[in-house]
Amino acid sequence: MPPVLDHATVFVAMIVLCAIILYYTFKTTAGKLPKLRTIAGLSAIDEAIGRATELGKPALFISGLSDIDNIQTLAALSILSYVAQKAAEYDTPIIMPNVYSVTMVTAQEVVREAHLRAGRPDTYRPDNIYYVSDEQFAFVAHTSGLMERERPAANFYMGSFFGESLILAETGNATGAIQIAGTAETAQIPFFVVACDYCLIGEELYAASAVLSQDPRQLGSIKAQDVVKLLIFAVMIIGCVSETFGAHFLMNWLGGS
Repeated sequence: MPPVLDHATVFVAMIVLCAIILYYTFKTTAGKLPKLRTIAGLSAIDEAIGRATELGKPALFISGLSDIDNIQTLAALSILSYVAQKAAEYDTPIIMPNVYSVTMVTAQEVVREAHLRAGRPDTYRPDNIYYVSDEQFAFVAHTSGLMERERPAANFYMGSFFGESLILAETGNATGAIQIAGTAETAQIPFFVVACDYCLIGEELYAASAVLSQDPRQLGSIKAQDVVKLLIFAVMIIGCVSETFGAHFLMNWLGGS
């Protein structure tokens, strides 16, 4: 059996993790924003909205099939705020069918605030953000028909998706829309990757709000997570090399022996 981490090892790891997070949080709040790796799907949002504007077509935004208590839905609404502001600046309508009424009401408020930030409160249309059904394939049937009728030029799928992911993505692909998807549901990521132009994979969905908002605290947290991942990766490499050459110091330390 592999060794079990002892309490001292776990304590040291927690101290190191907290120290890294606090360091980058204080650093970013002091005005030194870190440079994060570019996420292609986020960089393409302006392009997608611009194409919809040029074609005189609306943009479609779907925040997944989970309710407001799902963290992926909250991340999707955070991205919606940026998308809606850009759409308002370009005077491009956003259509957003919803599975849950609470998500609908929240999305309406998010889009309304985005229009206010863009200085275009008169272009806000609450009727474009509406409730469809909390039945999975009833919602999918409506949304697929909507794509065929309205032919939106940009489709955004952000949040928690299930068996309907490929149906939505293939329908949007058939209508010729630029499609940007993001989900942490590992079983659905392959479908979005093959049928969409860009895809936020896993935790990129959660990092999106920090990248788009440029909030110092969020950016510091994301940077700290990246550093911690690099440290863990380095420990794994050192452990593999040392074990290969018969040096068990790292394994013994992690196991507390």
